[in-house]
Amino acid sequence: MPLPWTRVSGLSCKEHFQSFLKYILKFTVLSFTEEISCEFGSGKYYALCGFGGILSCGITHTAIVPLDLVKCRIQVDPGKYKGMFTGFGVTVREDGFRGLAKGWAPTFFGYSIQGLGKFGLYEVFKITYADMLGEENTYLWRTSLYLAASASAEFFADIGLAPFEASKVRIQTQPGFATTLREAMPKMWKDEGIRAFYKGLPPLWGRQIPYTMMKFAAFERSVEFLYKNVVPKPRGECTKPEQLIVTFAGGYIAGVFCALVSHPADTIVSKLNQGKGSGAIAVAKELGWVGLWKGLVPRIIMIGTLTALQWFIYDTVKVVFQLPRPPPPEMPESLRAKLALEK
Repeated sequence: MPLPWTRVSGLSCKEHFQSFLKYILKFTVLSFTEEISCEFGSGKYYALCGFGGILSCGITHTAIVPLDLVKCRIQVDPGKYKGMFTGFGVTVREDGFRGLAKGWAPTFFGYSIQGLGKFGLYEVFKITYADMLGEENTYLWRTSLYLAASASAEFFADIGLAPFEASKVRIQTQPGFATTLREAMPKMWKDEGIRAFYKGLPPLWGRQIPYTMMKFAAFERSVEFLYKNVVPKPRGECTKPEQLIVTFAGGYIAGVFCALVSHPADTIVSKLNQGKGSGAIAVAKELGWVGLWKGLVPRIIMIGTLTALQWFIYDTVKVVFQLPRPPPPEMPESLRAKLALEK
């Protein structure tokens, strides 16, 4: 007689496992077909795009917490943390390897919320603004469309991120203040009230909105450029894995530009959230032009890799859930005809 736990609902555990593997294989194969699971611009489409944003931002930002911690410490105390390798060495010597994970919780929750707004609302605003412009103007002004949609999305995404970003910086840069999110937030509320969580919002907007505008516009145009000039065959003839490789490459190109345009504001945010009573303008004056660019090299490495992985994860979610993935824009026939007549 077989043991009770070897059979469930008439099937053995081995048979259940085999069925599970078949289901996973079937789901994976279907994910790479041309079938779509929902209408472009539908509620389900936006919801799954938001879910993709949660995964892409929450996972990637949490994975690079050690690098982000050292980067923040270089920005707020360059005398002690003179460079990336020195910063890692000092941190490990003082706090052990566990110290490199400080701030993981506010990073995970904060950037998951931000990813929901950043990617989910970007799709909403991009489609909304495109409908307002019309097909021809959408093509002609597509870069402006990407910039406007991403800026609109990031404005709201940062409102959700700000309290967690402030808590993260306090945990990472203020020794003895707190070691966990549960400990940091009540202390910050007691010291400064709601201002503790949102005093860094304007410089956070100053960092994140240009960053996100560059991230989305540079990515969209980089992918368009790669398919037109680098990839040896049309996108429609590329397999899904090949398309995801192009996505990763376009994401890395965009990430380098993102780091450059947003770094001074990122330094101000780190310094501002380090203590209480500071103002963004006063911090900028204190740091000076050179000080605003401290920690740029590790941030370029961090943001380049981060942005590439985020776009890769986000596009993979679209593939897995069989969401519509329109190809790079092409000139509408009506506009092509108009331009031909003008010639």
